[in-house]
Amino acid sequence: MFQTLYNYFWWDRLWLPSNLTWADVNSNGRVSPQPADLYITIPLAFIFLVVRHFFEMYVAIPLAGLLNIKEKVRLKATPNPVLEKFYIASCKSPKQADIEALSKKSGCTPRQVERWFRRRRNQDRPSLLKKFRECSWRFTFYLIAFIAGMAVIADKPWFYDLREVWSGYPVQDLLPSQYWYYMFELSFYLSLLFSVASDVKRKDFKEQVIHHVTTIVLISFSWFTNYIRAGTLIMALHDSSDSFLESAKMFNYAGWKNTCNNIFIVFAIVFIITRLIILPFWILHCTVVYPLDLYPPFFGYYFFNTMMVILQCLQVFWAYFIIRMAWKFITGKVLEDERSDRDETDNTEEEEKNVAAAPRLGATKNGPLTNGHPVLNNNHRKAE
Repeated sequence: MFQTLYNYFWWDRLWLPSNLTWADVNSNGRVSPQPADLYITIPLAFIFLVVRHFFEMYVAIPLAGLLNIKEKVRLKATPNPVLEKFYIASCKSPKQADIEALSKKSGCTPRQVERWFRRRRNQDRPSLLKKFRECSWRFTFYLIAFIAGMAVIADKPWFYDLREVWSGYPVQDLLPSQYWYYMFELSFYLSLLFSVASDVKRKDFKEQVIHHVTTIVLISFSWFTNYIRAGTLIMALHDSSDSFLESAKMFNYAGWKNTCNNIFIVFAIVFIITRLIILPFWILHCTVVYPLDLYPPFFGYYFFNTMMVILQCLQVFWAYFIIRMAWKFITGKVLEDERSDRDETDNTEEEEKNVAAAPRLGATKNGPLTNGHPVLNNNHRKAE
């Protein structure tokens, strides 16, 4: 049964144009992508998680100290089984009727119940240092990945002439640089998917998961069908702007307002050019139109471009907030936090204002800006 399913899954007509077989792809002793090659990405993904842990401990945390990023003192909610049960099982922000009922059950006044839930929500909010550590890790990877991607494709003819992407397809040699570029990119996104439950959960959490899954499927499928040239272009294009976003977040958490705003404007410009102009009008055109000059449409052609359209829709979704925010910066207006870099538990008032305002040892003025960064404040996207 498993052999039958295996044969159906790797049926030539699903993955390759008509009149071509897997034997044609691997003919003449050429080095070509093999599905089994992707097995290495699973242990590599876990290695990424280990490297990330040490990076955050020995690079990100000391860097946060240099930028004077310190944690706020948060008052913990006193243990209360009745309120804790309701908090976990029912709702984190009870309505007035629930507050009255909980007041009677717990023996607390309604005001004490409200205060308990505010403090309890604060306990679940990710710390400023945690957000900075995550951004530092992503910034480092995206910057290195973009540099590596440009090194892989900048000297190739298809970087300058997109028709060369399909020259000789599907019989195209796999270069060692392309192999490792693919392995590390896919492993990184797998690691993001593995850690999504423990990372800061943001407003666009569902969109981020869809983005990660779509990216993994696209990278894997392009590997199976030897869409390597198109795949390397797409990955490098996406990495080009992400490092600017993550660095803007880092400076946001450090309280460097002007630096943060300037980097965000650069990010917005690069994002618009790469995701709303180059991606749909060059890359998507390359994957939709040019293959039809060589082969009639087949399942793999439709599947790959469907994933590309989903990816493009996500870019438009994020671009709306990015453009809106960039316009607010340019015009000097302030906008309430509205997009992804605000975690889902951060919908309460400024908890315990009197406590936060009181002088205490180690207090600092630094912290995330509250000037309306819908993509930057975590008090994304974020994210992937």
